[in-house]
Amino acid sequence: MDKRMPYSPPRMGRPPLNLEKTVIRLSAEVRARIEALVGKRGMAAFIREAVEHELVRREKIPQSKPRK
Repeated sequence: MDKRMPYSPPRMGRPPLNLEKTVIRLSAEVRARIEALVGKRGMAAFIREAVEHELVRREKIPQSKPRK
């Protein structure tokens, strides 16, 4: 029995972005506000950028020590 993989030509198009799909829930109002700023096709990029910005902001804040 031959267990070699069949030939697969190189893929065409844009290389993978190394992103994972994450589902979030937004109110209709928040969705509408984002769409008004960036359009429906810009929503994912807007959310990625907002999350990255908030992570940087929070990582700058010194973490308080847990209470005993």
